Amino acid sequence: MRKTISLLSLVLLLANVHGYAQKSKKGWIPLFDGKTFTGWKVGDNASTFSIENGSIVVNGPVAHLFYDGPVNNHSFKNFEFKTQVMTTPGSNSGIYFHTEYQQGSWPAKGYEVQVNNSHTDWRRTGSLYNIQDVKDTLVKDNVWYTEHIIVKDKHVTIKINDKVAVEYDEPAELPKNRGGRRIDAGTFALQGHDPKSKVYFKDIYVKPLP
Repeated sequence: MRKTISLLSLVLLLANVHGYAQKSKKGWIPLFDGKTFTGWKVGDNASTFSIENGSIVVNGPVAHLFYDGPVNNHSFKNFEFKTQVMTTPGSNSGIYFHTEYQQGSWPAKGYEVQVNNSHTDWRRTGSLYNIQDVKDTLVKDNVWYTEHIIVKDKHVTIKINDKVAVEYDEPAELPKNRGGRRIDAGTFALQGHDPKSKVYFKDIYVKPLP
């Protein structure tokens, strides 16, 4: 009888652990399947992006890979976005949000969250690029880290390895030279910065928020 109870307890314990794991992932939707570019779209210099061991490898001339898939019809206003990133020495990249597909050049719409731990550009990983910049190097090259972006109404939070790097509230009135750099709605894009930069992205998830 005791063995039966012990076995039953173990089954229930495992079920609870499994249930907790499922609950902890609730609301998170994968944007990258780890094998193909299904749901993603790139214009010029498409060869900048490749897939290796379940990761998107970014290495080549200026290019941007836009999420163009079915989740939220690739348009997000309030959301949480999370991905694992690894930079190599001297590399630069970025994650755009509230952007839209462009055939070439730098995206004119949306904000960029910096990916850069040792490039000559002093704006480091976690910066809301050229809006609220981070000077300190928060993570190292050749090590996977988590980049987490949260947008709720006019407020942007950027976390690196679960530590807040930037809290930004967009003002009601923006400078005229801001152009498309504003809170709106749109998709995400990964940046290919230059042929000397090599950056990896994996485990790309989004959680739409009300």
